[in-house]
Amino acid sequence: MIMLSRVADSLYWMSRYVERAENIARILDVNLQLMLDLPKLNAEQQSALWLPVLRSTGDGDFTEHFKGEAKSESVIEFLTLSPKNPNSILNCLTAARENARHVREQISLEMWEEINRAYLSLKGLTGKKIARSGAYDFYNHIKNASALFQGTTDGTMTHGEDWDFIQVGKFLERADMTTRILDAHDEIFINTPVKSQTGGTLQWSAILRSCSSHDAYRKFYVAQVEPDKVVEFLILNEFFPRSIRFCVQAMNDALRRISGSRDEVFSNQAEKLAGRLVADLNFSALEDIKTIGMHNYMDETQVKLNAIGEAIYKTYLFCPPPEPTPEPEPVKPAKAATIKLPAVDKKAPAMSQEQAGSGQTQKLSGAKQSQG
Repeated sequence: MIMLSRVADSLYWMSRYVERAENIARILDVNLQLMLDLPKLNAEQQSALWLPVLRSTGDGDFTEHFKGEAKSESVIEFLTLSPKNPNSILNCLTAARENARHVREQISLEMWEEINRAYLSLKGLTGKKIARSGAYDFYNHIKNASALFQGTTDGTMTHGEDWDFIQVGKFLERADMTTRILDAHDEIFINTPVKSQTGGTLQWSAILRSCSSHDAYRKFYVAQVEPDKVVEFLILNEFFPRSIRFCVQAMNDALRRISGSRDEVFSNQAEKLAGRLVADLNFSALEDIKTIGMHNYMDETQVKLNAIGEAIYKTYLFCPPPEPTPEPEPVKPAKAATIKLPAVDKKAPAMSQEQAGSGQTQKLSGAKQSQG
């Protein structure tokens, strides 16, 4: 059981870290392109565009390492290569590779080669080298590496329990990132009218591209990009693989395949919470989200996803340390018994040397027999 939990833990976090690295690369790439599309921005406007990116990646420690306003160079350095940021692309791929190394026997050779290649491509890189070679090419390389790894996983690994843990990690991370992206842009949702101006349309298009959903959205809604439809598509669409509803449903299916439970019942807390969230999303509508408020709705969803993650950890990934065996109490040495020797009869004849030797031999042989 301990070994199974360790394997499941490494597979789960390997998948989450690869997905996280891809999401951060996509967000950075989209935001850089958005800044090129918008008019010339001053330092305050640049900071206003980068702050939602920092909020969506959950990196509130940026101000501790970079004083002042959020600038393009500092944010890119912090989210891409900073060793001090646990969610930087470098640290995510390093952690993913380390977890893959722990389960080298459970994953395929092709999976190991893909994740190792992605990790080695970051060695020796600096922000200046990325800027010189082109940020678009670099972030596109990270996205392609993640897609290759996920496709290789689906095509070379048996779809059993190990594969299901990878799916749980991937879809939980993906759903969490979608909630963060929408929550970080809550102000745009509130302040942008349906007939938005060019800037608002560009920003909502950027949100769609951050979730790789721009083309899918345009095929589903043959219309202009509108905030209400963007929110509905990214939260409630049951067919798009990056919507919250699709991700939670896929995660719930993987959890049930692991335990063998039917849809009508649950066998652990993780399945209970995942099934409840699936039901909430299946019976929600855009009007419900607007009534609650997108910020509140996203906060509640993030809390539920965090609770599912904790339940998964307690159910499958946590290995309780073995109970310490109490040390035996030291045995106090018994007091040596006082043996009274018989009084020597001075009148008795003394034994000869031969008689004493034969008696000693008899005693030793008797001791050996008793020991045998």
